Amino acid sequence: MANGEEQNFINLINEHQGLIHKICFMYEHDQDARNDLFQEIVLQLWRSFPSFRGEAKITTWMYRIALNTAISGFRKQTRLVKTEDLQEVHMNISDNWADDREEDFQKLQWAVRQLPEIERAMIMMALEEVPYDEIAETIGITQNNVRVRMNRIREKLRKLMCP
Repeated sequence: MANGEEQNFINLINEHQGLIHKICFMYEHDQDARNDLFQEIVLQLWRSFPSFRGEAKITTWMYRIALNTAISGFRKQTRLVKTEDLQEVHMNISDNWADDREEDFQKLQWAVRQLPEIERAMIMMALEEVPYDEIAETIGITQNNVRVRMNRIREKLRKLMCP
């Protein structure tokens, strides 16, 4: 790859690293594992960069590669026995408004992590306000299917957060 293309790639990663970090956060609980996943995603983006044809938005292309990388890694991990720190799962009840907001955020994170991998990807993109047409293109389904699935995902999250 030419020096100019290399600099373009570095600029792309710097500009959109938040997107990659959010995907890492949704698919990995441990900071070291998130760092490893970030590196793996960047590597996969680097390998795919020469073949990017510009037919889709750059962020759609990045989401697709990042999610595929995270999901394939997640599938490998599900074959292993998982343990969770009780502190991550335990939710404290508090009278303080800020604590309540933090608790709600923790519940949402926990609930999202309970979703199947594709639904997790869809809700993450929706929370990032990615338009449904881009979600459809990234996931490989129709816009109508995105709408239907998003309604079902919201309902699942409601049930998980308020049993």
